[in-house]
Order: sequence, then structure tokens, then C-alpha cells
Amino acid sequence: MFDSHVSLTRRTVLASLAGLGLGTAAFQRALAAQAAQAEQVTPEMIQQAEWIAGITLTEEDRKTVAGAAARDRRRYETLRSVPLANSVPPALAFFAAPPQAAGEVRRGEVRPIESAAPERPASDEELAFLPVTELAALIRTKKLSSVELTKLYLARLKKFDPLLKCVVSLTEELGLKQAERADREIAAGRYRGPLHGIPWGAKDIISVPGYRTTWGAGHYREQQLDTTATVARRLEEAGAVLVAKTTVGSLALGDQWFGGMTRNPWNPEEGSSGSSAGSTSAVVAGLVGFAIGTETLGSIVSPCRRCSASGLRPTFGRVSRAGLMTLSWTMDKVGPICRSIEDCALVFGAIHGSDPADITAVDRPFDWPPQQDIRSLKIGYFEGERPAEEQRAIGVLKELGIKLVPIKLPEKYPVGPLTLILDTEAAAAFDDITRAGVRDGIGSWGRTFRTGEFVPAVEYLRACRIRTLVMREMEEAVAGVDAYVGGNDLTLTNLTGHPTAVVPDGDRRGSTSGQPNTIAFTGKLFGETSLLSLAHAYQQASGAHLRRPPLEKLLAAKPAEQPQP
Repeated sequence: MFDSHVSLTRRTVLASLAGLGLGTAAFQRALAAQAAQAEQVTPEMIQQAEWIAGITLTEEDRKTVAGAAARDRRRYETLRSVPLANSVPPALAFFAAPPQAAGEVRRGEVRPIESAAPERPASDEELAFLPVTELAALIRTKKLSSVELTKLYLARLKKFDPLLKCVVSLTEELGLKQAERADREIAAGRYRGPLHGIPWGAKDIISVPGYRTTWGAGHYREQQLDTTATVARRLEEAGAVLVAKTTVGSLALGDQWFGGMTRNPWNPEEGSSGSSAGSTSAVVAGLVGFAIGTETLGSIVSPCRRCSASGLRPTFGRVSRAGLMTLSWTMDKVGPICRSIEDCALVFGAIHGSDPADITAVDRPFDWPPQQDIRSLKIGYFEGERPAEEQRAIGVLKELGIKLVPIKLPEKYPVGPLTLILDTEAAAAFDDITRAGVRDGIGSWGRTFRTGEFVPAVEYLRACRIRTLVMREMEEAVAGVDAYVGGNDLTLTNLTGHPTAVVPDGDRRGSTSGQPNTIAFTGKLFGETSLLSLAHAYQQASGAHLRRPPLEKLLAAKPAEQPQP
């Protein structure tokens, strides 16, 4: 059982040691082991722990540390009496680049490249897989109503969710009301733009009043929040229609949630990866027009690569996180998951921008369609032996007439250990359940949360300072290019805040269902216009995003589920 008194004593001592510059991990562990057995920490206990750290303190230092522990304990107890919800941020903020002064910012304009409406497909199956660009044109020209499309997607969600396990809650009542309103407005000539009347799915860490926001965790499976997340509000203002809260790995980790494992629509034998598991699965399966995901350390890029979706992880600070579950205040990001890169651009155009409820969210220009000639871009690549998908991509880029420039990613400072920042912030964000002794219903986070309680502030801030050096080196590395292709950079770019786009391309090795492979492009900070311009041109040359998984065949082959006893 979690013993709060013993743990409090231990943490107090560790904090005091860190404040004196005596916070080596070995020394702290040795002292903590003794502190757990006693009500007080004495100078003698500190002396007994010195040998394992390889340091020798003066008698005065030992007395000082022991006395400081008692004094600090009273301060900690006072501060811990204040309840802190997950939604309360620290009075510190991370910015991927210096904020611009007021009056210097132009948000930009966003519209589809092609405005002509296609013919309505003959089958509902074909209709369901159309990209937003074509669905929007059909709705705008009244060849298709939002209510029709919403009912189609709701039916598909109900039909294929038993196979994919991608839905936490259908928002059917809300969706139909929003669709009816969209049709009335369009009939009256009040067209809001390309997302008007388009059904979408919200990753279930996005709060929407009237529906559960479970964070994918059994501990929170009945949680309802009375706030509307900024991203949900902006999409509603754009006329989009919410039809589902999609699954998320428990507390935003992986594809395992309290209802099971979310599946890859191309191969339901494997998970969809995560943590934007349901959003990606639903888009690829043609169950929603688009979806919103989030990423801290791979949760948009990874499922898009596993399931072959088009996705955008924007620059940190591009999209407000207000109303979303917090995992890391300095790393969480919000972005679109779609069937085409242009769809990502249209959704991003609706959700980006500053927000008083999230001080890290900023206004920067984003224009679509892009005005630049794709051949004017300089794209970085990595020399030497590279994965097959990168080699193929380099060949396509050459055919497009794009100038390629060799680059090297930062290697001067250790990047992997900087995930200490994420672990520590996550532990702070969920400190309440750790103190309450919660172990079940939170996935595999328990050990990380408990370990995070013992990271000295000095070490956390040291990691943040090294992060600054890595960010500076990254700026130098990409100074001569507009974007780069490939690279083993998931941890690096999530720490530096750079945007990444994923594009289906080629053939996935070993796939028997025709699933495409993917390629990733990474842009400069706030360089989404150039990044998506590149990704769109590449996607048009590839065409792999037009493939559809054989869902009817896969559903027919699925064994019937046994009723629960």
C-alpha cells in the first residue's frame, strides 16, 4: 500500500539535497532507502549514504540537510493541500520560437485548390472514402446533404467498430443536429467553408460537454467534462459535424484502451499504433471525413505510418490544447489525420491560431493553396545507406524537379535521455492519482508516474537547458532547407517542436491487402505551408492515398465475438 508519510519524508529530503547541489541519483537512492525506515532524517543517516555517492560532506552540511528537510516538509504539506486538476498548467511556458509582437501576424487564407464539384459516386462505399476536398464540393453544390453523409458515416461506424474497436462514444444526437443546421445554413446561402457539413471524429482526450471524455483509461471511463475544447469549438464554428469520440491508448499511450486494442483497418490482426489510435483507424476505414489526433512523442506520426494515413503533426504552439488532457505541457501538440494532405491543410486552417486559454498557442501565417513553385524548394536528405522508403522518396523528389541538399541532424548533445522531461511532466500532471495510490485503470503509466516523483528539480531543469542547446543545433542543421525527407527523428523533433507530415506511398512490405507504405517529411518551425506543399506534390505523384482497405472481406472473416458472461 502507498505510504504517504514515508514517501513525503523521502521526497522532502531529496528536494533539500538537490537544493544544496547534492542530488546525485546514487546518493539519493541510498538515502531514500534509509528514510523509508524512519520518521526523521538525521545527520547520521546522511553520513551513512555518502559512500555510495562518492562524496564526503562536512558535519555542518549533514546538519543543514537534515534541518532543511523538516522546514521544507511544512511548506510541501501546505502546497499539497491545494487540489490541482489535470487542466491546470504550471506558471511556465515553452515556445518553439520567440513569440512575435502584436500586429506583426497575419493568419493567412485557406481554401481548396480545386473548386469544381465531382459527380456524386454511384455507391456509398465510394462516397465514404472521398477526401474532404471532394465531399465539401458535393455539399456546397447541394449534390449531397450533410445529413445524408452523417447518416452514412454513423452507419459505417456502427458496422465496422466491432472489427476495429475505434470508437469510445458515438455522438449521434449531436452530429445529426449539427448536420441539420449545416444543411439549413447552406440552403440559405450561409456557406462557412470547406469543413461545413463534414463529419469528423475527436480523439477521446478532447472534451465535449454531454459526452464522456475517458482519456482511454478505465480509471476515467465515466468522466464527463463541462468544457468544450478549443479545437472542437473551432471546428463547430467551421460547420464540421462531430459523429464520434475515437479511441485513445490509455492516458495517451499506445493503442490499448479500456475496451481492448484498436486495429489497423488494413490488417486487423495488428494494432493501429497510438495513441491517436481510433482517429487514424476511423479515417483510413472511411468511417469519418477526418479526425483530430494529438502527439507528445509519436502519437500522430506513428499511427499514420502504421495504418497508412495522411497526417500532420504541426509545430508546437500552432494549435491550442485547451480542453484536452495534459500529458506534457511542453510537448503536447494537436493535428489533423485525413485521407489526403490537402485535407490536412484545410482542417489545419480551421484549428490553428492563438487562444487565451493556452498561452503557448500563437498566430503565424498559413496559406493554402501555396503560391510557391514546388521546384523552388530546397529539401534535405541523408547521405549513405537509407531505408527503402527514403530511397524511393528521393527518386520521386528528383523527378519533381526539387533541389536536394544533404544535411545531418543534431548529434552533439544526448537526445534520448531528454525524455526525462516528458516523464517528469506526466508525473506532475497525474500526481493526484499517484498520491491516491491508483494502480489499476491507467495502463502502463504507473511506474513512470511513481518514478517521476523522485526526479530533482535541478535534473529536470538541466534537461530543459540541454533541450535549448539541441533546439539551437537543430536550427543550424535545417537552416539551408525548407524541409527534409525521412530521418530517425521522432524524439528529436517532438522535443524541438518541428512539424512533420506523413504521406502514404509505395507498398508495405509483406502486406497481403494492398496496404501502402508511408514516407515522412519534416519542415521548419511554423513552416507548414512549405511542408504541406511538398507533401501534397509528392502525394499527387504517388497516388497511394487513394487505395482502400478491403473491410467487407476482413469483416466477413472475423470470428463472431462470444457474449460476455
